[in-house]
Amino acid sequence: MVNHMVQQEVLDRRFSALADSTRRAVLERLGQGPATIGELAEPHAMTLTGMKKHVQVLEDAGLVVTEKVGRSRQCRLGTERLDDVMAWISFYQRLWERRLDGLDAYVTMRPPADAPPRGPDT
Repeated sequence: MVNHMVQQEVLDRRFSALADSTRRAVLERLGQGPATIGELAEPHAMTLTGMKKHVQVLEDAGLVVTEKVGRSRQCRLGTERLDDVMAWISFYQRLWERRLDGLDAYVTMRPPADAPPRGPDT
């Protein structure tokens, strides 16, 4: 039970981090290589303090790692992958596909609404 709760907390942090378009853009940018907080803030016309908050959320989720380099803070993609997020999404994708397949089978087997009623002789 404790492991399940920990796993849910990790998913909550990851989904929360991914819920913001700025943070998703930061991850895309860091996919190209490391960048400073200033470099990440520039395309968003955001203050360093604002970007630091976004980076902190990503860091708390394990998606970004930062380190002090001279007077700036260098950011790079973290070692955590999104496997747990993808597993959660895949589970629900399969669940909905099964439900939709069942609905499709039901709709396909039903006679059209304008079809005459079938009597006992047919």
